[in-house]
Amino acid sequence: MRAEIRAEITTISTLDDIEQQHIASAIAWIDSGVQLCRIAKPATPPIHLVAYFVVVDDGHLLLVDHKNAQLWLPTGGHVDPGEHPRTTVARELAEELGIVASHGIAAPLMLTCTTTVGLTAGHTDVSLWYVIQGSRSQTLTFDDSEFNSVRWFAFDALPVDRTDPHLQRFVQKLAAASPFDLVKEEASAG
Repeated sequence: MRAEIRAEITTISTLDDIEQQHIASAIAWIDSGVQLCRIAKPATPPIHLVAYFVVVDDGHLLLVDHKNAQLWLPTGGHVDPGEHPRTTVARELAEELGIVASHGIAAPLMLTCTTTVGLTAGHTDVSLWYVIQGSRSQTLTFDDSEFNSVRWFAFDALPVDRTDPHLQRFVQKLAAASPFDLVKEEASAG
C-alpha cells in the first residue's frame, strides 16, 4: 500500500512552493518506512495520513463545524492501515454525510502537511485533498457526534479566520482545475 500512496501523491501538480515543499516532505516521510496511518487515537504515530474530501457544487463547498478541531473544515478522515485513501473517501462519505459519490473518485487535487489545532492539537496530518461533486439540494445526514453542523459556503464567503490554513489555496487550485480531471476515475484506484 505504501507504493500506492506514494503514487497517489506523485499525480499531484503543485500550486506553489508551499505545496512543492509539502509533497517533498510527504514523499520523504513515506520513503522512510515509518507507520503512515494512525493506529491509536488521538495521535499515534504523531504524523499520519488523512483523506480530505471537499464536496463542491457550483462555486460552493461544504464545510463541517468540527467539534474537536473547533474549525470549519472539509469532511475527511484518517486512512486506516492497509486502506487506499480513495477507499477512505468512500467510507467516510457514508459515515460522515450519509452519501455515496455520484462519480468515480479521481486523484487528489492537493496535498498539505498541517499541525493540528483544537482539543487534540499538536500532531501532523498529511492530508490528500479529493474533490467530490455534490448538490446543495442533496439531503445530508451528518455525524452529530463529530460535527456541530454542516453548511455550504460560497468560494468568496469562506470562514477564513476559522478554517484549515490551506483552504483558500485549495479553492484557488480548484478554480483553475479542469472539471473533467476533478471527477474522472483513475484506472489504478483501489
